[in-house]
Amino acid sequence: MAKSYSKWIGGALGWAFGGPLGALFGFAVGSMFDNTEKVTVSQDQYGRQRSYRHHTTHDDFVMSLLALSAAVMKADGHYKKSELDYIKAFFKGQFGEAKTREAMHMLKDLLKRNIPLKDVAEQIRYNMEHPLRLQLLHYMFNIAKADGHVHQSEVDIINQIANYLGISEKDYKSIEGMFHKDVEHAYVILEISKSASNVEVKKAYRRMAVKHHPDKVSHLGDEFRLAAKDKFIRIKEAYEQIKKERGFS
Repeated sequence: MAKSYSKWIGGALGWAFGGPLGALFGFAVGSMFDNTEKVTVSQDQYGRQRSYRHHTTHDDFVMSLLALSAAVMKADGHYKKSELDYIKAFFKGQFGEAKTREAMHMLKDLLKRNIPLKDVAEQIRYNMEHPLRLQLLHYMFNIAKADGHVHQSEVDIINQIANYLGISEKDYKSIEGMFHKDVEHAYVILEISKSASNVEVKKAYRRMAVKHHPDKVSHLGDEFRLAAKDKFIRIKEAYEQIKKERGFS
């Protein structure tokens, strides 16, 4: 990639700058790691390259988000302006004009490329903390719904991404349920059945509130913490919906 994207990579050289994700963005990975000890690279039992890091950086998350977003946008063979507009509006609201311009340049470049989805997603799985992977999945559904309707081809690829990211079926269904408003999905969001007791409903709400608390992504910056509030709010709404239906407080 010819452009310099200094606003994104000026500070933190993280695990996303190695392996298939780094190659996808066209960075000279070897020279980038010459003078850093942040990443240790080895191979797993299948011969795939793995990098070990204790913390996902802001840039790691952004690169992961852009790569997976491009894959979802291309799921039905062509991307829609509404999807591009959603991502542009999200980045503009979170990061400002300058970084948004660079992000859009990177995204448009990715949309022209063949994305090795399995390899990229598995690199993310091996290196990114679980709460952040859940946040990525939530973004994928937001992108898919940007045109007002989630198409089956988009659902299929998001489900595939979730599997590659090591996200459980319950977590997947919970996040998918956040994009529906009926009481049936309220139970799915809390990862419980309709037969659960009121006590179990309360416990499930507390458990999910902890799992998806915005503080889980706060180390990426306030912008991502604010964006993560959407999941937190939808969990609370699901709980309130069940309480109203059952008539308990």
